[in-house]
Amino acid sequence: QVQLVESGGGLVQAGGSLRLSCAVSGFTDDHYAIGWFRQAPGKEREGVVCINNNGTIYDRDSVKGRFTISRDNAGRSLYLQMNSLKPEDTAVYHCATASTCWSYYDHWGQGTQVTVSS
Repeated sequence: QVQLVESGGGLVQAGGSLRLSCAVSGFTDDHYAIGWFRQAPGKEREGVVCINNNGTIYDRDSVKGRFTISRDNAGRSLYLQMNSLKPEDTAVYHCATASTCWSYYDHWGQGTQVTVSS
């Protein structure tokens, strides 16, 4: 059974940093992509950044230069380093897995709240 558990969210002032983690279990190999998504109150869920198992990264323009995704070699942990945070980054952040970054995401974590105060 595949499980994803996020951690690391919290309250931070604008300009601050947070590091989110996603612990992945239940896969027999690392041939999958992992992505971070977020959903703010009253808004649709949006993709933030994704990393394929070959290391290719796709990220949205609004986080380029501020957010960095990484995964360990075994593919069991995913990290999102978020710097220069803005109030508009406030959302519940979820990690999810798919065969590739552009495929259907079939496993999701429960999410971790990130709140950026102005």
